[in-house]
Amino acid sequence: MKKLLLVTLALALMMSLAPASFAADQIKIGALYPRSGALALLGEESWRGAEIARLVRNQNGGINGKQIVFANADGSDVAAARSEAERLIEQEKVGLIIGSYSSSRSMAATEVAARKGISYFELGAIANAITARGYKTVYRTNSTAAMFSKGQVGFIVDFMAPILGKKPQDIKVSVAHEDSDYGTSVAASFKELATKAGLQVVSIEPYAANSSDLSPVIFRLKKADPDVIVAVSYAQDAILLGRQAHEYKLNKPFLGTGGGHSLQSFQKALGDKADGIFNIDFTQYEVNTKFTPGLKEFLELYRKTFKEDPRSGHSLTNFMGANVVFDIIQNAGSFDADKIRKAAMAVDIPLGKTANGWGVKFDENGQNLRASAFITQWRKGKLLTVWPEGAAVVKPMLAK
Repeated sequence: MKKLLLVTLALALMMSLAPASFAADQIKIGALYPRSGALALLGEESWRGAEIARLVRNQNGGINGKQIVFANADGSDVAAARSEAERLIEQEKVGLIIGSYSSSRSMAATEVAARKGISYFELGAIANAITARGYKTVYRTNSTAAMFSKGQVGFIVDFMAPILGKKPQDIKVSVAHEDSDYGTSVAASFKELATKAGLQVVSIEPYAANSSDLSPVIFRLKKADPDVIVAVSYAQDAILLGRQAHEYKLNKPFLGTGGGHSLQSFQKALGDKADGIFNIDFTQYEVNTKFTPGLKEFLELYRKTFKEDPRSGHSLTNFMGANVVFDIIQNAGSFDADKIRKAAMAVDIPLGKTANGWGVKFDENGQNLRASAFITQWRKGKLLTVWPEGAAVVKPMLAK
C-alpha cells in the first residue's frame, strides 16, 4: 500500500511538472499573428499557411502520434503582441510560439518569450534585429531585411543599370518607407549595401503607414529625381503611394519590398497602373516549379481549405516554416528549450527542397541562412517571378 502511494505521488508530481502544452493526446503551440487591425490581411494570410501545415500534419498522425492544437493570439498592435505572448505562456501554458508577420510585433513578442525561456519561431517578419539580440530561444525560418536588400541591390546593378544605359555608380536611388521596425530596418540595410555597391542613395523618405496623404513624399521624391525608387510598404500605404505616384506623374521604376506590393489587393486597387512595378519578396506562385517541390500541392490544399486562391506568398512561407518547426519539435521530443535548440541546430535542408524553394540551416543566432528572396513584376494582373534567372518564368522589363 505504501509503495502504491509513493508511485501515485510520483506520477502526480510528474504531471504537475509536465507542461500543459504537451498533453496526453495533443501538443499545444501558440500562434501569434495580427488577426485584426491595420495588418490583419497579411497577418491572416500568414496564419493560413501555418494552419494548412497543422491540418496536414494532423492528418498524417501529428507529432509523435499527438495532434497539434493552435492556441491562437491576435497581435493587433505592438502592445497586444506583448500581452498576448504573456497570455500564451502564463495562461495557455504553451511551450513554443510561432508567428508573427509584423517585425514590430515580433520584436515585442520574442523578447517576452526569450525572457521566459520559451522557444519562439518567427516565420515571416524580416527586421534584422529579431535574430541579432543573442536570444538563444528565438529562431527565424524566413529571410531578413538584409537579404531582401542584397537582392534589390543585385537586381539594380545587374539589370536596371544596363537597361538604363548607366554604370552602377551613376544610378541614383531613393527609398520611401513606412517608419516601423520593418521599414526602418529595410531602409538601413538597403542604404548600407547600396553604398557599398557604388549606387547613389540620394534620398530616404520615411512616412507613417496609416497616412491618408503621401503627396509630400511624392513631391520630395520628384525633387530628388532618382533613377529607381525602392518602396517599403504595408497594404494600404502601398496602394496610396502607387495611386499618388501616378496622379502626380512620378514616372520612375518602383521596386517594392514585400508587404503590400505583393498583394492581389494591390493590383486590384491600381489595375493596369500596377503593371511594370517590381517587388522583392518571399516566393510567390508564378515561379519556376523546379525550384519549389510541393508548391502545386500547397495551392490545391489552400483552395480546398479556404475556398479561394492565396492572396500572397506569405501563406506559403508560413506553411514551409511551420513544417520545419513541427519536425524540430518531433525530433526534440519535448518543448525543453535546450532540446529544441539541439534539434534546430541539427536541421540541414538544401536549397530547393521545400515548397517555396528554400533550404534550412540556422546560424548561432537562430537565423535561417538558406532563405532567398526573388524579384517579381506585375504583368496584366499576375505577379511573375523575373529574377534570378533560374527561378524566373519571364524576363524582367521596364514599363514603357
